Amino acid sequence: MKTLLLLFTAVALAGANMDAKKDILENAAGSKDHSTFVAAVKAAGLEETLKGSGPFTVFAPTDAAFAKLPAGTVDKLLKPENKEMLAKILTYHVVPGTVTVPMLKKQIKQGSGSGTLKTVSGDTLTFTMAGGTLKVKDERGTVATVTLANVMQSNGVIQVVDTVLMPN
Repeated sequence: MKTLLLLFTAVALAGANMDAKKDILENAAGSKDHSTFVAAVKAAGLEETLKGSGPFTVFAPTDAAFAKLPAGTVDKLLKPENKEMLAKILTYHVVPGTVTVPMLKKQIKQGSGSGTLKTVSGDTLTFTMAGGTLKVKDERGTVATVTLANVMQSNGVIQVVDTVLMPN
């Protein structure tokens, strides 16, 4: 297990060297592909939460994932009057505890092809495997792919996803 942790420490998250001694927000802020995610966390007032002791598992959408949303959506969400809605969307991407892909694969196998986790927002994410790739389905039926798995942090783990997930 220590060997795996050392390997994960050296993993680069979208071009930034990840430091397992830094927290989720510190490492995401150093990623060139997570600037929208970091800006959204700040706009929603969730900085201290993601800098907290955790542990948390964050399914962190890339900038490209945010760009797939309808035109103007991100700008609208970042406005102060939409802080509550933005916080709901972001906390939908966070699960209490450190949840790794092997743990999810085991749950999927035990669940006859799918598994679920309750998010910090109180909603549910559903997990499946397709061609060896972990898929995450939101409550609206949108499916994201985990594109970079098990990026260990001091207060949890980041699972990078290619799509923004939305609660009902």
